[in-house]
Amino acid sequence: MNSNYLAADARHSIAAALIDSGCVSVRTDEPFRLPSGWASPVYMDCRRLISFPEARREVLGCAIKMLRESGCLDGLDGVAGGESSGIALAAWVADELNLPMQYVRKRPAGDRPVEGIVGSGDKVLLIDDVMAVGQSKVRFCKALHDVGAHVRDILVVFRYDTFPAAAELDSTKVRVHALATWQDVLEVARERRDFPEPAIEELQVFLKQPISWSQAHGGLGPEASGRM
Repeated sequence: MNSNYLAADARHSIAAALIDSGCVSVRTDEPFRLPSGWASPVYMDCRRLISFPEARREVLGCAIKMLRESGCLDGLDGVAGGESSGIALAAWVADELNLPMQYVRKRPAGDRPVEGIVGSGDKVLLIDDVMAVGQSKVRFCKALHDVGAHVRDILVVFRYDTFPAAAELDSTKVRVHALATWQDVLEVARERRDFPEPAIEELQVFLKQPISWSQAHGGLGPEASGRM
């Protein structure tokens, strides 16, 4: 798996939009428990972006620019959103590019894992809001592959960039394109003083050793790194 990120100034612009939209939560008492089992003092909820038009435009503009410059729009046949948080994001991108859209279900409805029309051999961009480890992205890619699509690129608004990627995703040639990470949030929040100092300090400690931090707070630890 290859990773692609925006330039620093653009990442910081996205991080600021996420903070201003209330997408970022920080705890200094009880950690957040991610579905993958890791513990974190911070949580990202990009679903709030649907209620903030200016932030939506910022995200869309940066995403299209990044995808175009990385060449993954060349020959693209469709844009697929991961249920449910990736559906709105995929709709914005598909509309901007005038491309067909699909969405991938978390659980198939009958024998339909993918809603929308996918032609055999179609090159499809998978879009979701957040990637912590990537286990759901593996399932979405498999569902698209099963209906004949080829997924070579995944776009996420935000990537934790702290925990090991799922082994199935890490072993593929799929590229993950992320608009911002926790390091970007830290740098913006520290400069603007968006959160109380104890919260900033907790985030700094977490980012230095996220796996050890997780284990110390009841989540997965170093023993899980080799299994992801």
